[in-house]
Amino acid sequence: MVTITCVRGDITRQHVDAVVNAANSSLLGGGGVDGAIHRAGGPEILNACRDLRAGHYGKGLPTGQAVATTAGRLPARWVIHTVGPRWSNSEDRSALLASCYRESLRVADELGATTVAFPAVSTGIYGWPLDDGARIAVNTVRETETAVREVRFVLFDEAAYAAFAAQQD
Repeated sequence: MVTITCVRGDITRQHVDAVVNAANSSLLGGGGVDGAIHRAGGPEILNACRDLRAGHYGKGLPTGQAVATTAGRLPARWVIHTVGPRWSNSEDRSALLASCYRESLRVADELGATTVAFPAVSTGIYGWPLDDGARIAVNTVRETETAVREVRFVLFDEAAYAAFAAQQD
């Protein structure tokens, strides 16, 4: 059974097997968590992402899917990139958000990772309501069969930490 913990901090400083990146479909870096991971991890991550784009992911990584690269200079072995959905008032995209967590755990299992750090996927620039994003994230991790032993939700600010911690009760 997976142990779920919440910490307030910087995901780029987590000593885990795999760090999950809330990537955009281009895989070539961006803002928020994506930009922080690319900056801290160095050019090795970007080069690995370019290789993915030159191969199977020529059109980018589809929303809800996940793929792994090296972690470069991060204190992790791998980065698992996943593309979260943008929030919509008119369309329920919660299955795509849940898929980000499920697919990231599937990739972690393929890698042999036992500790994984997740950000709050889609709750930043993609506009997903924090409480709902936390509910979907924690419930999906709880319900997913995985060999991962620890999932650590690494939350950048107090509001995100509080939303995820509330799901622990």
